Amino acid sequence: MISVLIVDDDPAVRRLVSIHLNEAGFQTFQAENGQEALNLLQIKKCDAAIVDVMMPQMDGFELTKAIRRDYDLPIILLTAKSALSDKESGFRSGTDDYLVKPFEPQELIFRLNALLRRYNKQQSSNIQIGKTIIDTKSYEVQIGESSMLLPLKEFELLSFLSTYPRQTFSRTQLIDSVWGRDFDGDERTVDVHIKRLRERFKNLRPGFEILTVRGVGYKLEEKE
Repeated sequence: MISVLIVDDDPAVRRLVSIHLNEAGFQTFQAENGQEALNLLQIKKCDAAIVDVMMPQMDGFELTKAIRRDYDLPIILLTAKSALSDKESGFRSGTDDYLVKPFEPQELIFRLNALLRRYNKQQSSNIQIGKTIIDTKSYEVQIGESSMLLPLKEFELLSFLSTYPRQTFSRTQLIDSVWGRDFDGDERTVDVHIKRLRERFKNLRPGFEILTVRGVGYKLEEKE
């Protein structure tokens, strides 16, 4: 499970962000200040950090610099200010993205998923889920001794779901992440591609299953 560190001196904000991330399938750790965050990073494996700018003692800019010195993980800064100078300070400190309060939790999740996907691609060209290896450079899917080449959007959809196992995505989230926000089609496109993927893998025992989450969307889980 992907772990996210939430750093904010406001417990209400920490709780709100944590609730939405937990519902989206993330594990979360919380810290109320910069030093507590650095202490947590020494004992907990975190895949990303969401950091408030305005904190006492060590602000978000300084914390971002400190994280960057020792860790390679995506960072999103949260701030009540939208001035260009503040954004410049944020990016100079090493943040990957910047979100102004108040914000929509779904937008935070979209941005977080985009950053995690980018970091994952930088680190490795292979995604392994169950008995299946997905090569994001050659677009080849290998299951044991067998291999196949999927149509592009089916491959991208499988790669995206495999990158975040056990995490539930709505059809809208999948369209935004795989087809892009400018896509002119409707949500049925996702259903069609999920059906095709299930058909392709149903007799191959790939070690995963794409599940329908009633009223929400889809998720991929490893399967014995």
